[in-house]
Amino acid sequence: MTVPEDTIDPTSLHDPVPPPTLAQRSWRPFVVRLHFYAGVLVGPFLIVAAITGGLYALAPTLERFVYGDLLFVEPSGQAQPLRDQAAAAQAAFPDLTMTGMRPAATATDSTRIYFADPSLDEESSRAAFVDPYTGQVLGDEATWFGYLPLSTWLDGLHRHLNLGEPGRIYSEVAASWLWVVALGGLYLWLVKAASERRRGRAGRILTVDRSVDGRSRTLNWHGATGVWLLAALLFLSATGITWSTYAGAHVTDLRAALNWQRPQLETSLPGGSAAEPAGDHAGHNGTPSGDQAADPSSIDYNAVLDAAADAGVHLPVEVTLPAETGQAVDVTEIDKPYRLTTNAAAVNPENLSVSSEIDYWRDYSVIAKLADWGIRGHMGFLWGLLNQLALRGVALGLLTVIVRGYRMWWQRRPTRGSAWALGRPPLRGGIRRLHPAAIVALLAAAVGVGWFLPWLGLTLAVFVVVDLI
Repeated sequence: MTVPEDTIDPTSLHDPVPPPTLAQRSWRPFVVRLHFYAGVLVGPFLIVAAITGGLYALAPTLERFVYGDLLFVEPSGQAQPLRDQAAAAQAAFPDLTMTGMRPAATATDSTRIYFADPSLDEESSRAAFVDPYTGQVLGDEATWFGYLPLSTWLDGLHRHLNLGEPGRIYSEVAASWLWVVALGGLYLWLVKAASERRRGRAGRILTVDRSVDGRSRTLNWHGATGVWLLAALLFLSATGITWSTYAGAHVTDLRAALNWQRPQLETSLPGGSAAEPAGDHAGHNGTPSGDQAADPSSIDYNAVLDAAADAGVHLPVEVTLPAETGQAVDVTEIDKPYRLTTNAAAVNPENLSVSSEIDYWRDYSVIAKLADWGIRGHMGFLWGLLNQLALRGVALGLLTVIVRGYRMWWQRRPTRGSAWALGRPPLRGGIRRLHPAAIVALLAAAVGVGWFLPWLGLTLAVFVVVDLI
């Protein structure tokens, strides 16, 4: 993102560099050229990720307006038992099988009753919204792991441009390169500040030198803004990689090997059949598969919630009904602003005993906690509106950094000849300015990182080919 100004003759930008002396060895020429190619070629991917991510961060707030008539009700007396609310929803959808519910968490919330709908894909369910006080069915929506259509569409736009698996390549490229571009920019900005101090000038890092103009002014805004955003960009890169197709698979394997996985609730009862472990969206689907274990109308849901509360599982929660005979009801905490836990309990619907539970502070490893908080923070759920506004601000800041990077490229274009000429790449031969041992270490690191982050490795190879040509 930062391409410092060069004082060399622009006509010699592509000339080979003579072998350096020991005193001339430096990482800067190599980092400048890598940063230039990454900024120019990966920039479009980052722009799309910033725009779609900024939109997705607003999804929880937008849903309050778009689906307000379904999500919220006017309190009016005592709420009906959850079993009666479920019966009202079942009467509205007599041909569908109930699979779970999301009880009203506050006095103004509606209750969601989930149904398996053959017309939807296997990861989606039909959610009926019920007024807890009157039992009236307010309407229904198709949900994906508990997320309403607006959030589902914006999530798909950010992850894969709503193109399915092929579209996920764009987001993986963006997440894989973001940390490289950010750290490279930081290094170049610190080197520039140190150079300024050696010349007796104020080496600015967090502020902009307003005494300069032109490309130097653009560079100052570009570098200072990038430093302010650095921690957030590294956070978004790391958490985004965990969701990617290929690099994400390596992250999953690493977490499994080191026992850093999210613990799974055991819902099978003594003598019953084993339940299939829930995935990353546990507590957000309400769509068990298989034969229904018991008549949903026979379960005292309020008593189940009381039993789960005694085990430390508190509203808002999502309740998943047993998929087969011999399994318990799954009660799992869901996202709530400023809530750090996702406790869960398996409750026997017959005697209301808790057969299994997950205590967040006891059962999650430190890495599993950090990963869970990171993912929820990336999605804008951890700190509520503050989290969403922060993500929106980072997205806008990243866009300004990228635009200023392209502007610097334009500002260093030749002033003679074609009016559409672009700035030339920085000086070649940066690798030859490194110590031989550093070159070996760099190549080994590139191979290792390229294996772990396959799309970074592939695009890096493309950059090398372009550079050679």
